Amino acid sequence: MTSGGTVAILCGGRGTRLQERTHAIPKALVEIGGMPILWHVVRIYAAQGFGRFLLLTGYLGEAIEEFAAAAAWPEPIEIECVDTGPDTPTGGRICLAADHVGDGPFSLTYADGVADIDLAALGAFHRRHGGLATVTVVRPRAPFGVTQLDDDDRVLSFEEKPRLDQWVNGGFFTFEAGFLKYLERDSVLEHTPLRLAAAEGELHAFRHTGFWDCMDTYKDAVTLNDLWMAGGAPWAVWDRSPAADAGAR
Repeated sequence: MTSGGTVAILCGGRGTRLQERTHAIPKALVEIGGMPILWHVVRIYAAQGFGRFLLLTGYLGEAIEEFAAAAAWPEPIEIECVDTGPDTPTGGRICLAADHVGDGPFSLTYADGVADIDLAALGAFHRRHGGLATVTVVRPRAPFGVTQLDDDDRVLSFEEKPRLDQWVNGGFFTFEAGFLKYLERDSVLEHTPLRLAAAEGELHAFRHTGFWDCMDTYKDAVTLNDLWMAGGAPWAVWDRSPAADAGAR
C-alpha cells in the first residue's frame, strides 16, 4: 500500500439536483467519460501517493460497494466501504466512521468534486499552521454573465461568468484526529463543526487557484463530460504524475 494516509470520501448523498442521472444510481456513480465521478476523485488522490480509502456510503450504498469491488483501480490501493445510513448528514457520516479513520491525520472530500489540486502542497500547508483542520477554498465562476453599469444605469460592459470575489468551500479537507471532537451523529460538517473549529482558531484555508468544479446539477455533469471528451481534463493529474497508471484511463 502506498503512503499518504487515509482518505474518507462522502458518498452517501441522494443527488436530488441530478435526478436525470440519480433516480437509479447514487450520485457518486454518475459517469464522466465512462467512469463514475467517484473513480476520478479516488484517482486524484491515488496518483499523489494516497493508498487507503474509506467510502462513506448511504443512499444506494450497495451499488457503490459493488463498483468498488469490481473496478480496475490503480495499484496498490485499499478501499473499504462504511455504511453510514441513507439520511445521515455529512458530519454524522464522519462521526460514525471515526473508528475506521485511525489516530493520525486524515483527508476528507466529497465524491462529486474534482480539481487539479497539489495534495503535497495542501499537506505541507496543514502541517505548517498546526491547527486541527484545513479546508481547501476555491473561487468558482458565477453561473451567469455579469453586466457592468454606471451611476446612470448605462451599460458599460458584459463579462461572461466571471470568477467570484469570495472564496468557497471546495472540499479536499485535511483533519487531525482531534477534529472528531466537534462531530456528533446529527452534525452537518459545514455548519457547527467547522464553525466551532473556526471560532477556536483551529480551521485554516488552503487557497486553490487552479481548476475546480463540482457535479451538482445535470448541467455540471454535461460540462465535465465535455471537458473529458475534449481531452486533457484538468483534474486528470494521474496523466501528469510519476505514479500514474498508464493503462487505467
